[in-house]
Order: sequence, then structure tokens, then C-alpha cells
Amino acid sequence: MTITQIQAKKGVEKITAITAYDALFGKIFDNEVDFILVGDSLSHSFGGNSDTLSIGIDEMIYHTKAVCKGVKESLVVGDMSFGSYCNESEALKNAIRFYKETNAGAIKLEGGLNRVGIVKSIINEGVAVMGHIGLMPQFARSEGGYKIKGKSEESANRLKEEALALQEAGVFAIVLEGVKHEVATEITQMLSIPTIGIGSGVHCDGQILVWSDAFGFFTEFKPKFVRRYLEGEALLKGAIREYVKDVKNQNFPNLDESY
Repeated sequence: MTITQIQAKKGVEKITAITAYDALFGKIFDNEVDFILVGDSLSHSFGGNSDTLSIGIDEMIYHTKAVCKGVKESLVVGDMSFGSYCNESEALKNAIRFYKETNAGAIKLEGGLNRVGIVKSIINEGVAVMGHIGLMPQFARSEGGYKIKGKSEESANRLKEEALALQEAGVFAIVLEGVKHEVATEITQMLSIPTIGIGSGVHCDGQILVWSDAFGFFTEFKPKFVRRYLEGEALLKGAIREYVKDVKNQNFPNLDESY
């Protein structure tokens, strides 16, 4: 799957995406979804942190390399971590590192009008970029929490302006997170590039979820926009308890499982 193939799906077929952080899950999800995001959400679900700000560029590249080893067909997109693209020089250095050290097909970064110059510089160096506007987790602490965007006319108009500016800058797709669904629909209709929704309604060109949310492995909190397709934690705990019981009862290993 290439960025050109992703773009060709706009208006034709919904785009599907999921996160992954290692080769094992990358391989499981490969060719089941159109693209796999190595998201800085791994700070939450993999690192146990309270936000996405704790993860660094070295860790993002490490996990992206791991995912790429398990993925043969789906496009892999790597998140630029907080602080890794605060100016043009740092952004270029870290985006180029992503391409040199991993097999990712693109990088993703958060921000609208304030990132247009940086986005252009990265794309001019031959690195594909996915945009991300709306609720931006890297801005949550400075904004006093996770705020839904597009509730007011002013907020909606700014989102539209940012989406058009990012498209003009050359991003191949834009994630719309936590955007009122009416506004996300308007943005999707305005743009010639795909929109990928997360909590932004059904009319985006595609959808993405964090794998541990979608499959029930993260259970401390369930966002409104998450649909659970598996009770993963319960299933895994049941399995581990069976294993422990078999060991304690000397039912494992049996003769066929011994050398």
C-alpha cells in the first residue's frame, strides 16, 4: 500500500487504519488494514504514561523499525514525537532520520497553520507527511485537557482554514481527531486528499483506532468514540489463569510436550 493508493480511495472506498508498536502486532494487522500508525499513543498503552509527551524521537524510531519488520503490505506511518519538530531544523533532521532508519512510508505530525512551513520543508526533502488537526494530544496539557474542536463557528472556520493550508502544503492525508462530525464532514468534502477520523464521525474518508482500545486491552477508560471489538484483557486473563492452574496441577507439560 502506497500513499498514492491511499489517496485513490477517497470517494471510492473507506480507508482503514490501526496503531501498532511492535513487529508481532504489525504482522497480525498487516494487509488487514490500509495503513498502520506507529502512534505516540504508545506512551499511554505501552509506556504507562498519562500523556503522549513523555515519548522521544529515539523511541518512536525504535518502535517504527520494529513494526516495519512485521509489515509487508500495509503502509506504515510513524508519529513525530513532542518536541521533535518545534522548528524547521529539528523537524527536517528528525523526519530524515525516520526515512533513513526505518521503512516507514510517511511520518505524521500535529498542528495546523503553525506547522505549514515545517510541513513544506519536510515534503521538499522527499518525506511524505500526514497532517493531524482538531484534538491534538500533544497540546492537551497546554490546553488544559482533551478538548473537542469545531463546537463554535470560529473553531470550525479555523479547522477548515488549517485543513486547506495543510493540503496546499502537500500533506497526503489529514487525521481529524475529536472534531464535531458536521465540521469533519464539511472538511472532508472540501479537500481533495483523504481525511482519517478518530471521534469525528462516519463521513471522514477513513477511520483509525488505537489497537488496545479497539480490542479491549486498555480498560481503565473508554473514550466515547471507541467501539470494542474484543474483550482482550478478559480473554488473556482467562488464558493465563488456565496456564497457571495446569502448571500447579502438574497437567503441564505432559509427555508429548517434554523432551
